This record gives sequence, C-alpha cells and structure tokens, in this order.
Amino acid sequence: MARPFSPTEAKRIIESHQKTIEKLNKAASSVKIYRAKVIEASDALVAKEVLKVLKDIPIEEINREKRGFRVKALRDHGYRTIADIVSASVYSIASVHGISEDAAYSIKIIVNNIVSKARQETKIKLNSDNRSKEATALVLALSQYRRSQPVADECRQLLSKNKQAVEYAEEDLNSAAGSLKWLFSSKVKKQKAIDAYNTLVALLEGNYGREAEAQTTIAETIDRSSSNEAWEDFSANSVRFFNDLEDINPGVLGNDDAMYGLPEDLAREIQEECFFPDGLLCELRRYQEWGVKYALHQERILLGDEMGLGKTVQAIATMVSLRNTGGTHFVVVCPASVITNWCREIRKMSLLSVTKIHGAGRKAALQSWVKSGGVAVTTYETTAYFNLPDDFKFKLMVVDEAHYIKNPEARRTVNVKNISLHAERLLFMTGTALENKVDEMISLIRVLQPRIASQVQGMAFMSAAPQFRKAIAPVYYRRKREDVLTELPDLIESKEWCTLSHNEEVAYEQAVLSKNYAEARRVSWNVDDLKDSSKAARLLELVTEAESEGRKVIVFSFFLDTIRKVSMLLGDRCTNPINGSVTPQRRQEIIDEFDKAPAGTVLVAQIQSGGTGLNIQSASVVVLCEPQFKPSIENQAISRAYRMGQTRNVIVYRLLCEGTVDEKIMSTLESKQAIFDAFADKSVAAMESQEMDERTFGNIIKEEIDRINAKYSKTEQLNK
Repeated sequence: MARPFSPTEAKRIIESHQKTIEKLNKAASSVKIYRAKVIEASDALVAKEVLKVLKDIPIEEINREKRGFRVKALRDHGYRTIADIVSASVYSIASVHGISEDAAYSIKIIVNNIVSKARQETKIKLNSDNRSKEATALVLALSQYRRSQPVADECRQLLSKNKQAVEYAEEDLNSAAGSLKWLFSSKVKKQKAIDAYNTLVALLEGNYGREAEAQTTIAETIDRSSSNEAWEDFSANSVRFFNDLEDINPGVLGNDDAMYGLPEDLAREIQEECFFPDGLLCELRRYQEWGVKYALHQERILLGDEMGLGKTVQAIATMVSLRNTGGTHFVVVCPASVITNWCREIRKMSLLSVTKIHGAGRKAALQSWVKSGGVAVTTYETTAYFNLPDDFKFKLMVVDEAHYIKNPEARRTVNVKNISLHAERLLFMTGTALENKVDEMISLIRVLQPRIASQVQGMAFMSAAPQFRKAIAPVYYRRKREDVLTELPDLIESKEWCTLSHNEEVAYEQAVLSKNYAEARRVSWNVDDLKDSSKAARLLELVTEAESEGRKVIVFSFFLDTIRKVSMLLGDRCTNPINGSVTPQRRQEIIDEFDKAPAGTVLVAQIQSGGTGLNIQSASVVVLCEPQFKPSIENQAISRAYRMGQTRNVIVYRLLCEGTVDEKIMSTLESKQAIFDAFADKSVAAMESQEMDERTFGNIIKEEIDRINAKYSKTEQLNK
C-alpha cells in the first residue's frame, strides 16, 4: 500500500496539533492568571491608599496608651510617621539608641494593629481621571480578565470536543509514521495511519483549526493590550469591572456586607431567589440584583434606596424577570413629570414594550395595553380613568414616588389602591427617607403588607431601634450610597425628560413660529403660570428629595427670567440669586450664607455668573434648567460643586423636554462629543468645535417650524 505522506509530513502535522493544543490550553487558563493579577493589583492599590493614611499619622500615636516609648529618639532617627515604621524591621527599630528589642517588638505590634484598622477603613476608587500606576495595573488586569472569559470558554469547548479525535489520530499515525514502521506494519495499521493523517489535516484545515487560530489570536491580542485600551474598556463597562472586582477580591471596595443590611435568615432566602435577566439590556450592580431578588421574593415591597442608586432599573429588571416566567402585563404609576423618563428608560434598558396611558388618547391606549400587554406607564392623575375589567389581572404594579399616596383619604391614593387589587405583586418606590416619617411609612406598608403594618404601629416610637428595622425588613428596603457605591467616581449625571402640558406646548410653538430663539430655548419656563411647567414640577420634586437626604442644591440657567421664576417658585428655600449684576464680593457673601444654611436650601445662579470662580462644596445636587450651547460652560458650573473638598457624590440633573429644541440641542452636542472623542485632541480648538453656534440653532428652529406646520396641516386635513 503506497503511503500518501512522508514521515516528515506526518511529524509536522502532529507537531502543528500539539502547538495548537498548547495555545488552546494557555488561552483556556488565562482567566486564572488574570484573576490572580487582579488580586495582586487591587491589593497593591489598597496598600498604596493605606500608606497615604499612615503617612498622615504621626509617630506619637504609638504612645496613645502611655506606653512610654522614646518617640523623640525615633524622630531623630528619621521615623516621623507610622508609615516609616511599617517598612522597618524590628532590628532596625531596636538599633535606635534608647529603644530595646522588646520595645521594638511592641512598637511593631502596635503599628501592625494600626495598619489593620486602616486597611479595614480604606476604600479604593477607580476613576478615569486618576490613572496612577497602581490603578492602571488593576484596570488592565480587570479588562484582560473580562475579555478573556468568552475566549477561554471557546478554547475549552474546542479542546473538549476534539481532544479524543486528535489523540486517537496521533496514536494511529505514530504507529506507522517512520520508514521502517511503515514497511513492517500490517495493511490495517497502514490504512489507520492514512486515515489518521487525513483526519489531522482535515481538522487543522477545517472549522477546528480556523476557530482555534482565531481564538488563540484573540487571546494573544488581549495579553498584549495596552493601558489606554483598558481605560477605554473601563469607561464603557464600569459596572462589569466593579462586579468582577467585588467577586474576585471581596471587600476591597470597602463594602463587605454580603447581606446588604438584611437580617441573616431573610438574606439567605433572598440569595437563593432566581432572577432571569434575558431581555435586560444593561448590567446590574450586585446590590441592584440583590434588590431585584428581594422584590421577586417578597412580592409586595417598598424600595427606599437613596437617589442615584438606580431604583428605576431595579424595577425594570424585576419586570423583565417576571416576563421571562410568564408575566405579560405590568403597570407603572408615576408623577406626570417623569412619565416620559419612565418610557424612555424601559425602552433603553429592556426589550419590554411600553404603552403611555396619559392625555387625550388614554382610553384607547389602555384598551390596546389590555389586549397586547407590556408595560403601561401612567400618572397619578390618570389613575382616575384607569378602569379595568373586574376579572383582569396583571403581574406587577410599580408605584414611583410612592410618598404621593401617603394620605389614605386622598383621591389618588384610593385610585392606586383600586388598581392594585388587579395586581399580583406590588413594588412601591421612594427616595425619601421614611425613617424620619414613620407614620407615612406605616401608611404605605399597610397597603403592601397589612400584618406588618399592624405589628409595627405600636413600635413607631422605636423607629431608630434595631427591633423596628428587623420588623419592617420583609417589606421596606433602603440602601445608602456610601454603603453600596463606595467605588464610584463622585459625579452622577442624569437626564430628566419632561412632557409638555398643553399650555407649555402652545407657548413653545408660538416662540418657535415667531423665531424667538431665546423664548424657544426657555421651553417650559416661558409659561405664564409655573403650575403648567413640567420642568418646574420636576425641580420641586428634586429639591424635596435632596432635602430629605440632607443635601443642598444649585440651580443654573442661562436666562435671567428663568432665574427670577425659579426664585419665586422656591420662595424661602432660596438664598439671594447670583447674576451678572451681583458684585464678586456680594457673590461670596451669598455663598457664605448658603454654606451655613440647612439642607434643602437652594442657590439659584445665572450660569455665566455662578458657574465660574466660586467654590460651593456644600452643595451636592446641581440642576441645569436648559441645555447650554457650550458644554464647557456646563462643565465649569458643575465643577463649582464637584471639586476638591467635596465629601459627597455630586448628582447633576439636566431638565429637558421631549419633542423640543432641548432634544435636538442635546443630540447635536452628543454627536459633536462622539466625533471629538474619536478624532480630536484635547486642544482649545477641538473644545470649541464641540460648541453650537447661532447658525446651527437656526437650522434646529427651521426644522421645528416645519414639524409644527406639518402637524397642524395634518390636523386640518383630518378635520375636513
């Protein structure tokens, strides 16, 4: 039987397979290597942060308990802080005149205890603006770990699927590959060798070889990835980075409470609850997933997380999970000021369909939702018209800003309760701290779980006691930012989309059609009565919520008339406003008054005047009344509060109206930003290219005029 390959070719094909297997094994094990790198890098970053703390602790601290150590001798020898002692050996310390070896051992024990306590209190942060050597090493390791996981999985599958075939083929080929072996091999063995050779060639030239080459090339690329690529990955996937870090090195972010404040027995049950995220288009933080499991397990709850922790996404994820287990209909009841925001967020973060039930078409919209399912989003006012068939049931009702129904006698409370009779589950949400308003809390709990409400009614006076918190744990769940977001950068930005009322829409369209640029930009603030302003309504809610969390607020606008209206709206909550006519000395006096004022106080400022040259660290909520043409002006204004000395996360809210120039300005600026990020350097000219000019805004006004005219033309045709 003629041999279709030479011994050299046989040897070469076997070696090629062995190299492929070696590469696949290396790629498959890369996850473990990167995981170890994450631990090493995160520990190094923690050590650096701890060292910073220790450098601020004077050497005198070792004598806190009056141990009589000769501190002056240590100082004279160069040991001035606890950090200096950390790196010194016992024998180095004992070499100091007046310090015995016994004293040196005692000093090291005391210092090690200080280090241990500092380590427990140290919380590391990852921030794109702080790319230290240690932070970069950690971000790079996390990026490689994240990206290597799917590659490692593919490589393991390739090995598992083809391992046996390759080994058998190599064995059969080896048995008859050499010249002498071939001569003395039986016909059967020769045929096996030929088949084995063909098998190995086919594997390398087929899907196995191509996929192995592709995956190992990706693995090598990941291994060579740069720190810049890693930081870009971090910016795009920060939630995943923090989740991985918490998983790999628990407690390194300063949050080692695995039960997120729940009693142990309840926490174990929550941990076992199943969550089905298919169709959720975002990644949850671990505390958010825990909140979802709590809602799924307890069924009728009040979620009281602080503002900025993502109560909305937790509600959406809960609906997604219920949809995956057979739920078809869901309801969200919210203030009119955030109905647009809810619709946008549901579409953005999930595959759930949304029906807005509000305004003139509410009846038809309700019928459509009953028939086709999805999420019905409605307002407290519209609940009066939310009539459902007696036998109709839906899976979950979400009630946002649930403190709106704190009064049991109020009409909207009665309406919400009536709708809730059709719901299998209830999820009430509020960012207001109800611990300070126990009667309101109990009123809401009574709707959700009457038995618990009755149980704690007589304990209201003990609202701060552990017994009270344990009693309400099955129904009321609240996390604070400092407990679960220890690693976040100190700036949280949010777009607050509002829906125009009829009067707002009329005023806006008149401004656009008359080409009054300033009035068009003052959308929602240019109505005669601010009771008609959706932005004013949302601002009041944000100020109230900020007050409940012990925060102060800065409100910025470009327009003097808006400043005056906001000041009148908020009344005694405001300090004197800051505008161009206020002298620099008086501005600082106003800031000083604001610094001393209580939580809930609002500073209203014209953005060109209050946005530069002032330090306002006592405020941690910033509200922008309209989008600015120059992002640099917004950034300067935000930096008044977000600067050195600020001890709280700064939350920035942009008040925007859907279907107006607000939307088009933001879209234009975001497009410019994307181009800038992709191609431009950080020069002044590049920054200016991000700004809008009057010509661009004129084009936006022209588009709006065409849209409004087309709308009325269509209405006239329908009325004929």
